[in-house]
Amino acid sequence: MKYLITGGAGFIGSNYVNRLLERGEDVVVYDNLSRAGAPRNLDWLRQTHGTDSFQLAHADIRDAATLTSTAKDADIIVHLAGQVAVTTSVTHPREDFEINALGTFNVVEAARLSGHDPILLYASTNKVYGGMEDVPLAEKESRWEYASLKHGCSEAQPLDFHSPYGCSKGAGDQYVRDYSRIYGLRSVVLRQSSIYGPRQFGIEDQGWLAWFIIAAVTEHPITIYGDGKQARDMLYIDDLLDAYDASIMRIDDVAGKVYNVGGGAGNVISIYAEAFPMLEKLLGREIPVTRDDWRPGDQRAFYADIRSAMKDLAWQPKVDVEKGIKMLYDWVVANRDLF
Repeated sequence: MKYLITGGAGFIGSNYVNRLLERGEDVVVYDNLSRAGAPRNLDWLRQTHGTDSFQLAHADIRDAATLTSTAKDADIIVHLAGQVAVTTSVTHPREDFEINALGTFNVVEAARLSGHDPILLYASTNKVYGGMEDVPLAEKESRWEYASLKHGCSEAQPLDFHSPYGCSKGAGDQYVRDYSRIYGLRSVVLRQSSIYGPRQFGIEDQGWLAWFIIAAVTEHPITIYGDGKQARDMLYIDDLLDAYDASIMRIDDVAGKVYNVGGGAGNVISIYAEAFPMLEKLLGREIPVTRDDWRPGDQRAFYADIRSAMKDLAWQPKVDVEKGIKMLYDWVVANRDLF
């Protein structure tokens, strides 16, 4: 099978490319290499699998002609390329739109025009649900929780594209879904929660858990916004990639569907009150932080109801959050020179 991975040099992309190459798949990495960690991820893939183990299309998803040409022979397209930070979308909304909304349109059009009937997976986001201001919350000692959503936010939650990022990713989400209805595209939309793991070069605005670990290990300053009880469901990278494989394997049953893919209610952690004691235990010392006010759009809680994915994909997270944090910490320590 020939795989086309847009954003294949990114955090999720490079991990999936590594998995595919281990299986002997034919892989094309489509990436403009704009992210700081992308060249390092490519170097890692080449060192691990050989310089000729995959093809690199050094191009942008905004380049419709190049994307269409590159996709024409793909059996499976996994669309991971995108602008990933809410804060960047607020300061540069046009660029965010062009990358996420127009870029995803280019991907679905490339798939449609290929005449090859490819499978398409789209990495959407839980941000399509917006702030969920109508959902009551309960404040606990160390985290915020949904007052009545025992299993978390389900796919039935109304969409509310809050922030330019939410709008651009949500537009892509719905284009992928509708191209399945209108053109028969064999697509699956995966609304991903907080993904973490090795090769994640997190920054303050995106990849918060990786950023906290990197900053703590390298002794960079850390700012905690809000009360630190913001709760998120964490999904380890290997578990996410299992969901990708399951979606492809079951495409005849799940084409056209949308799934929440996250750690679920069993892997929720608050960003400071619960995460930092774990990190301080691993470091063997206290981690100094500064405090600041809430940032606009910072939800007190989001965790996904993943029961639909568990049922339809015969999938579930295997790596609990404490074990996953330890594995990411060990990777950062072992690769400190990268930071």
